[in-house]
Amino acid sequence: MLSLGRNPGLVDHAKDLKEVLDIHTAKSWYLKGYSYPLKDQTRYIKFKRAFDLIVGTILVILISPVLILCAIIIKIDNPGPVLFVQKRTGLGGHRFKIYKLRTMRTDAEELKKKYAHLNILEPPDFKIPNDPRITRIGHFLRKTSLDELPQFFNVVKGDMSLVGPRPTSFSSSTYDLWHTARLACKPGITGLWQVSGRNDIEFDDRVRLDVDYMKYMSFWLDMRIILRTFTAVINKEGE
Repeated sequence: MLSLGRNPGLVDHAKDLKEVLDIHTAKSWYLKGYSYPLKDQTRYIKFKRAFDLIVGTILVILISPVLILCAIIIKIDNPGPVLFVQKRTGLGGHRFKIYKLRTMRTDAEELKKKYAHLNILEPPDFKIPNDPRITRIGHFLRKTSLDELPQFFNVVKGDMSLVGPRPTSFSSSTYDLWHTARLACKPGITGLWQVSGRNDIEFDDRVRLDVDYMKYMSFWLDMRIILRTFTAVINKEGE
C-alpha cells in the first residue's frame, strides 16, 4: 500500500480511486464556475520554479553522456530521429512540444490506426499491451525510464515541472469540463499517478489523482513523490 502522508485527503490505494474525488462532486463545483479552491500557493510556486530550474539544469548536465550513448544505440537499432517530439497539453491548456527518446518505429503514428482495436483504454487515451510498434532498444528505454530523460529540457524551459499532472497528448478541447481543473497546475515529469502502482487507469481516475495532488501540493509532498518515483524506477530494473 502506498501512503504519501497523513493527510486524510491523500490517496489511500487500498481503496478504489473513485473514492478520492467523486465525479459528481467534481462536476458540481466546476460547472458552477468556481475556480479550484486552492489556498494561496504563490510562495510555493515561486520556490518550486526555482527548484525545478536549479535541479533541472544540474540533471541536464549530468545526463548528457547518457543521452549521447542512447542516441548512438537508437540510431544503430532503428535508423531515424533520436528524439520523439510531440505536442502535449500543459498549464492553462497551452500546447507545447515535449521531448522523449524515440522508442517506436518511425511509422508508429500510421500504425496506430492499424492497431486501434487493441487499445485497452478509453479514447482518446491509447495503450496497447506489448505494443508491436516499440523497437528492441525501445523496450529497454521504457523499462528503465531512460526515454523520459529529455523532459528535463522541458523543465528547464519552464513548460514542465519535476512534479505535477502528466501532460496529455490530446488537446484540452476533448476534456469534459471538470477535467479542465488539472490545467491549473503545471504538468510534471512524475506525479501522484506515476507512484500509484497502477499504470492502466482511465483518464477520469488520473484526473482525480491530479486534483488530489493540487489540493495538498507542497514541497514536502513533491519530495515524497520524487523519492517514490526513484524507488519505482529502481524496482522496475530488477524485474
